[in-house]
Amino acid sequence: MRILPLTLVAAFGLSGCLDGATSVDDVARSGAKTVVNGIVEARFPGVDASVATDCIIDNASASEIVTIGQAALTGTTDATTSLVLEIAQRPDTVSCIAEDTLGVGDILSVLG
Repeated sequence: MRILPLTLVAAFGLSGCLDGATSVDDVARSGAKTVVNGIVEARFPGVDASVATDCIIDNASASEIVTIGQAALTGTTDATTSLVLEIAQRPDTVSCIAEDTLGVGDILSVLG
């Protein structure tokens, strides 16, 4: 697993995208966001992909983010898509998407 983060650093570092303030985690998250956003746009037309993407990334483990981020370099596979969809179905992810999309938090604060 250690090779993958180094691969990400090398790929983004050589492209000039990685500076001293950017961590390997930031690079992996950025790559993962690109992959997740593409999957969400393809699978759920009409859904605000950026909101869903943020919720999926926020509810993924570090190893899942690295796995998904790798697809930014190697290409998205069925396994990558399945992982993203699995994370999207988790209760915390569903709640996050509902709150951010429907403004449930705003509604509850007005009612409370």
